[in-house]
Amino acid sequence: MRRYGWPRAARSRCSRRSQEGDTRSMSNQPYETYEPYPLSQPLPPEVPAPAAPPYGAPSSGAPLHAEVPSDVGRAHPSLPQSLKGLGGPPAERLPTTETAAQRARAEGRSPIIEPGVQPAALTAVLGLLLSGAAAVGQYALLVPLVVLQAVTAAGWFRLNGMWPARQGIALAFAGALVADAALLVAGRGNEPAAILGTLSVWVLLALVLQLRSHAAPDERMYGLMATVASAALAIVAAGHLAAEPDAVTVGGLAVAAAVLVNAALRALSLPSVVSVVLAAAAASGAGVAVVGMASLSGGADGTQGALLGLGAGVCALIGHRVAAYDYPSRFVHMTAGVALPLAAAAPAVYVLGRGLGLG
Repeated sequence: MRRYGWPRAARSRCSRRSQEGDTRSMSNQPYETYEPYPLSQPLPPEVPAPAAPPYGAPSSGAPLHAEVPSDVGRAHPSLPQSLKGLGGPPAERLPTTETAAQRARAEGRSPIIEPGVQPAALTAVLGLLLSGAAAVGQYALLVPLVVLQAVTAAGWFRLNGMWPARQGIALAFAGALVADAALLVAGRGNEPAAILGTLSVWVLLALVLQLRSHAAPDERMYGLMATVASAALAIVAAGHLAAEPDAVTVGGLAVAAAVLVNAALRALSLPSVVSVVLAAAAASGAGVAVVGMASLSGGADGTQGALLGLGAGVCALIGHRVAAYDYPSRFVHMTAGVALPLAAAAPAVYVLGRGLGLG
């Protein structure tokens, strides 16, 4: 048994190469050993992350907002004098405009805001136009009456906070025009049927349109009530066209006197009761003055003029008060505050004119 070593063939080859001078000779040196891979170290134990603070709570780390330098917002000293004012804070550059209604609501004051002298003057002008046109004829009276009905329809929707309500305003105004046409076609003696018939048809039409709406039930009910009320006021204002011309003449001047006196006294900060009583007295006096100065066809006396003026003036003051309710805006004052006194006085002018025999 031979000793462990290189095989015989390999030893013969190596000896032959060494004899030939070959430098590539195999050596009996052992193979080079490699270092083993280092063992993986164990991971450090897990440390639970700190709980995040609730939303909105200030953190204990860095501040939420960096400090603003004290010179931010100030005008640069090298800017021209005309541009230095642009570097101030926004509150100084853009002053906020607050309406009287918003200011009264924020301060918790009364929701009643009187329209003022300017809407009262416009009401007086429109009343004088109705009074003068009634003395000319029905078709002349139709011009200021249509203006009154349009402003009434728009003002009532704006008073209820519904704007723009084009469909409702158009529906109410169309009802007023139909009532005017029905009065002209029906003639004297059929005025109640023409007005009530138009009103009933328009209430049914408004109900059908609201049932077809896809709004919420509460919104549909609110829109239905506003549409019906606006159409009713605009149609009832046609009572000026249905009334006797002499009654319209007295009623228009009485409304103008009542609204102007009430607005003037309220501007002087007098109590409401005092201003209402004096305004009603002014309306009654205006009725007496019109009957005394004008040669009315019915031969009315001062008592009839006083009663008609008093009734029209009281209804006008009610309409004027309604237009002042629930923090109204300036636009409400210039629409509902102008039209509602005359629209509310129309039934009194028609009923009292017929009952007292004017015309």
